[in-house]
This record gives sequence, structure tokens and C-alpha cells, in this order.
Amino acid sequence: MHGMFKVAVLPGDGIGPEVIAEGLKVLRAIEEVGGPRFRFQAGLVGGCAIDATAVPLPPETISICNQAQAVLLGAVGGPRWDSRRPDNRPETGLLQLRQRLKVYVNLRPARVIDALVGLSALKPDRVRGTDLVIVRELMGGIYFGNPRGIFSKNGERMGVNTEVYREHEIERVAHRAFQLARQRRKKVTSVDKANVLESSRLWREVVTRVGESYRDVELEHLYVDNCAMRLIDRPTSFDVLLTNNMFGDILSDEAAMLTGSIGLLPSASLGERSGLYEPVHGSAPDIAGRNRANPIATIASVAMMLRHSLRMERAALAIEAAIEKVLKQGVRTPDIPGRKRPVSTTRMGNIIAQETVKLLKSSRFHPEPEAS
Repeated sequence: MHGMFKVAVLPGDGIGPEVIAEGLKVLRAIEEVGGPRFRFQAGLVGGCAIDATAVPLPPETISICNQAQAVLLGAVGGPRWDSRRPDNRPETGLLQLRQRLKVYVNLRPARVIDALVGLSALKPDRVRGTDLVIVRELMGGIYFGNPRGIFSKNGERMGVNTEVYREHEIERVAHRAFQLARQRRKKVTSVDKANVLESSRLWREVVTRVGESYRDVELEHLYVDNCAMRLIDRPTSFDVLLTNNMFGDILSDEAAMLTGSIGLLPSASLGERSGLYEPVHGSAPDIAGRNRANPIATIASVAMMLRHSLRMERAALAIEAAIEKVLKQGVRTPDIPGRKRPVSTTRMGNIIAQETVKLLKSSRFHPEPEAS
């Protein structure tokens, strides 16, 4: 492997800097075993950016991200910024970043690892074998539609948010879902509320039309309430779930609970050129600075970055295999039950980095490629 990859690093708030440090540790370990060189450039986003610059997404950060081949993000937000006006809160910086990078699809895998099957909120015989990916549209829908706001009418205030989807927005995310399914188990479940929402009726119509170009992939449609129930009742029946911005936000957190800990789950937000990679969990300010955070979700996000933005499939699979091996050995951070003396954030990062190096050095490590 040769070359130099530019990675924008946005540690963010709370535990963000701690877990990001462990993700970078794994990338540096890959460098040591003949991988490419990485050039990291740090930027501010979220609450730390507000403290330093008075805005949640400074122009300097936008410039850094535009020049990078991938963006690695920690987490944003915390109670100390909750009193700020809505347009200048840490979370606004994240939404603005997604818009600036034009990342329109969010991938959130949820896979139940055998070593942790007992930690799921569901019984082991129901959840064992769960391996799904939620494909969430990220730049449209009710989070971005206009008009929006709190208005006064006839002496009473009313809150307004508007669900808007255009055909091309649905088409592009649907193509991503079907392409991903082709590399997996060839099944797409499209989730909507077409029985009551016009935006969902258009969604279902467009997804059905796109699906005609992927005859080898099974397509089913579910209402979101039915999908929420089936995630609990039959989680193993899902392969790729395709849905809109708000439904995807909710369902991905539900799916996270199937795995036993939200501290394990990565995500990738992709556009035509950029990729934004971040753990699903939040900034957890209550444990920030205590070396107790679980870095696995961030390290797994690094694996997704290697796969989707840098086309380094073997390295990505090595990281994922290392994570699974370490968990099988019983290594746990404090958020995962099962060990009287859990390891620290830095210790978990060290162990996963070491295992990744061992796998990449092994001539016997020839894993089957996953979806790209």
C-alpha cells in the first residue's frame, strides 16, 4: 500500500477527544505495517467551536474538511450549551457540516456479536444472528424542510416543521441501498408511512421504480410502526433497511439496543465525494476526561472510513476482526457488563490496535470482502 491520505479530525465535545485518539491510534498502527501514510488535520465543531469562535462550525473547519478525503468526528453537544438559541447550538454545527459536505446517505450497521449476545435487550435465541444496515436519507425530510419555526396565530403559538422530499433525493439514496444489498443478502426493506403521508407515498413509488433496475434484490415495503415492532420480534429478518431522515434517526437507535451497547456502533455519512465517519453514541459529558469511554464505535467507524472512502478493504476487515476477537476474549470497557475489572479507554484502544497489526502481518488473514 502506498500513498498519502488526508483525514480531517474533529474531536468535538465530551468524550469525543478521548475516543478519537484511539481511532487515530489504530490508523497509526496500520501505517506501521506497510499501510499508507495519513495526514491528520484537526478542526473545531460543536460546543468547543462555540467556546472558541462563537459559532458551532467555523469557516476554518469547513476548509479543512473540503480539503480532506475523509472526515472523522467524535461527538458534539452537552448540557453546558443547552441554553443557547437553537440556531447556535452544537448540534447545529453537525447538521451544517452534513449539508456542506453534501453527504446524503447515512449507513448504520447493527450486528450482534456472539460474544455479547447475552447483553442484548432481547433473549439470545431471538437476537442471535442479527446483521443489518440501516440506510438513512440524511439531507432531506422534516429536519430540513421549510417552512419551519414557532409562529403566533390567532393569539396562540404553533410549532411548524415540514416534511419535503424530491424525487432525485429518494432515487439517489435508494440506489445506494440496492447496491449495498447486492453485496450482502440481496434484500431491501423500504420503511415509510405511506398510508397517511404524501411524502411517504412518493417515497414508496420512487423506491419501487428504482427497484425494477435491481431484479436480483428482493424489495419489501413496511410501515414504520410495523418495522419498529418487527425489529424486536424478528430482527434477523432484516438485511438492508432503507428509510427517510426522521424514521432512520429513530429506528437506528432502536436497532442499537439489539446489540447490547450503543458504544459499539459506527456510522458513515456518504456523498458523491465526501465521507463523514462518527460513532452513533453522544458526547457523554458525565464520563468525559475519566478514561472510561468505550472507543469501539469510533474504531469501527475508522474501519468504515477505510472501506468506503479510502478503498482499503483488507485493513477495514482486520480492524473489525480485531474488535470481535478482543470482545470474545472478554475484554470490556465499563459500559459493557461481564468483567469485574474493566479496561480503560486507552487500554482498549491499545489492545485492538495490537490485534489489528497481528492480523495484517499474518499471511493467513484472507477474509471475504464485505460491501463497499
